[in-house]
Amino acid sequence: MNVLLQFCFCLVFLNADAQYIHGQTQCQGSSSDDAVLLEKGYYNKMLYIEYNSTYGKCTGYTKRAREVADLINRDLRALNKSLQKCKRWITYASSTFTQTVEPKVRLRLAEVVADSEHPATFVCSVYNFYPKNILVTWLKNGEEVTSNVTSTEALPDGNWLYQRHSHLHYTPKNGDTISCMVEHASLEKPRIYDWEPVPESVRNKIILGTVGLIVGLLSLSVGLIYYKMNVPGRERVSTSDNSRDVQSGEGEDADMHLQQEQQEVSNNSNNNG
Repeated sequence: MNVLLQFCFCLVFLNADAQYIHGQTQCQGSSSDDAVLLEKGYYNKMLYIEYNSTYGKCTGYTKRAREVADLINRDLRALNKSLQKCKRWITYASSTFTQTVEPKVRLRLAEVVADSEHPATFVCSVYNFYPKNILVTWLKNGEEVTSNVTSTEALPDGNWLYQRHSHLHYTPKNGDTISCMVEHASLEKPRIYDWEPVPESVRNKIILGTVGLIVGLLSLSVGLIYYKMNVPGRERVSTSDNSRDVQSGEGEDADMHLQQEQQEVSNNSNNNG
């Protein structure tokens, strides 16, 4: 809690006319060596007392505030503790927020809407970078392109990192080289990413490989279905009461046993005759 504000609270009980008090604490600096702690106490919306670590003392702006300031200046231990917290926070913030994360860049050719004015749209997507400020520039044959360019702002990823996307609407010409240049604090110098179209021969190989893979998967599926439909060992037998599965081997044994019984009955009949 603001040390000076605690004294302002005491004024509420000492002065029945008190209507409004508040305190303000500021921790400034780029490192722990130049950290500055400012604490201000306001009474009835007027600056009442102030502490500045640069001067190492409190200053009062009314007669009564000067008396309070003299009292605080006799023992600055509480304010010195606040100053040490300020230095630790600046050290932590400096080590955290001065780190940089190098962006990942993807340059691609997007699908074009049928009624688009330009037959080609390039997209330069920059991901996972920190800090937020970044510059994405389009180049054609090494020269900056400013027309037909649209870009998003740096969008937060939710994990302290950012992403940005830039589009170039373009009418291709033979011999043109399209590039995306990225400038960021994490990079020692600007990086240029050239668009490299896939050669026709490589594209044909990719298409043939994809078709072959699909045909192979279809053949494998048909083979598995055929195998399951013709697997030996079980067949379906229907009866008047119900349907049951029997082993085909067991069915053959039953037929042979029935024939043997019929033969024995016939032999017995002949003997009796």
